[in-house]
Amino acid sequence: MKKNLSRFLIFWFFSFLVFNISGCGYTTRSMISSKYKTIYITPFVNKIDWTNESAVANKYKIYRPLLETEITKSVIDKYIFDGNLKLREIKSADLTLKGELVEFRRDPLRYTDTNTVLEYRLNIVVNLELMDNRENKIVWQEQRFTGDTTYFTTGLQSISEDAAVTIGIKDLARRIVARTVEQW
Repeated sequence: MKKNLSRFLIFWFFSFLVFNISGCGYTTRSMISSKYKTIYITPFVNKIDWTNESAVANKYKIYRPLLETEITKSVIDKYIFDGNLKLREIKSADLTLKGELVEFRRDPLRYTDTNTVLEYRLNIVVNLELMDNRENKIVWQEQRFTGDTTYFTTGLQSISEDAAVTIGIKDLARRIVARTVEQW
């Protein structure tokens, strides 16, 4: 009996060791090609058309001055924080990221009994293009790539719209960097 128990424990120990050493294939490394080391981020361009007549579909579109500048800064900061691609000038960069702000929406999600909005969802929508500067080809393109957040207007969980916009921009920047380095 003791012999069987000791064999079982030895088998279990080595099995455990083999499974832990081999892992499950998860890595924290970047999945981007090793030929890409640097990136240049062009300033995002505001392509939101504010000249459209008011319509039901446009009811929740809002204007925020210099939003494209805030997005550019946040994306640059996120690439610096991530560290997989170093920022360079366009002449020496392997990649160039181009972005256009195409929509900024604030949609109500919940109302109080008196029809006052209790919760909003903010969507920041951009079009993106990642170019390989060496081969002059598009690595990937994304249309209507979205960063979003929700926020409450009253109560203990309430935050200002400015704070919610900052959170939405950070979410967008995180998703852009992940799209670039994780190659999903």
